[in-house]
Amino acid sequence: MQSTLLTSVLLPAALAAIMLALGLELTTADFRRVVSQPRGVGIGLLNLVVVSPALAFGVAQLFGLPAGLAVGLVLLGASPGGTMANVLTHLARGDTALSVTMTAISSLAAAITVPLYLELASRHFDAQALVGHLAMGSIVARVFLVTVIPVGAGMWLRHRWPERVVAARPRIAKLALALFVLVVAGAVAAEHDTVLDNLGGVLGAVLALNLAALSISFAVSKLARLDDRQATAIALELGIHNATLAIAVGSALATELTVPAAVYGSVMFISGGLFARLMHRRNVAAC
Repeated sequence: MQSTLLTSVLLPAALAAIMLALGLELTTADFRRVVSQPRGVGIGLLNLVVVSPALAFGVAQLFGLPAGLAVGLVLLGASPGGTMANVLTHLARGDTALSVTMTAISSLAAAITVPLYLELASRHFDAQALVGHLAMGSIVARVFLVTVIPVGAGMWLRHRWPERVVAARPRIAKLALALFVLVVAGAVAAEHDTVLDNLGGVLGAVLALNLAALSISFAVSKLARLDDRQATAIALELGIHNATLAIAVGSALATELTVPAAVYGSVMFISGGLFARLMHRRNVAAC
């Protein structure tokens, strides 16, 4: 009963609240930035939509993960960047506007990309029996309801009452962080036996995915001749995924799918925080 309440009500509600908080940070200028700064946004989104899921496929294969964990890792890799990536980018003195733009666009695109990669992964790892027959339409609708609509509502609220929203942003950011922590803790607590049983097998894969995402995305950004601040934003966007979305989608299908995201959500701030600290010194020195 408690597990059902968590997966069917509390998780989607918490995710919707987090995405609403993201929407409160956005304006239409964030989407127009795609036209004014196409190279940085394009490279960042290419990393998010293609490189990150490909890394998840490769890491799952390399570590020989069981089918459920492998699909869960790809689900995580296909999830968009999270609002915490925006916070760490700001602390690292990275290009926060670029980070917010990537989060916004990838969150809207998630209604298509997440179900697509979920289906591809279930076929590749022969996990159809585990996740059942994927009703693509229902998954798209579920992701749309807890991402696109709350983001749009947040943007409308900011447009309607800009001064109040701007004044409340510090409190909203803390609330979003608290909700994220509660979601991850709740997912671990609700399925603690499954998480503990698979922790040894998935921890190495999760760490490998996290470190590969940070390093490869940063390297690709520098090869494309983006500056350190832009490269910082792109790397953190890939290193700090919206694990809440992966948990919410995975929990509606099979418990095993949530394990990689729950473990990832527990460790990604360590590597992300260390990277942000390193880049803070570098970005400040370059100013």
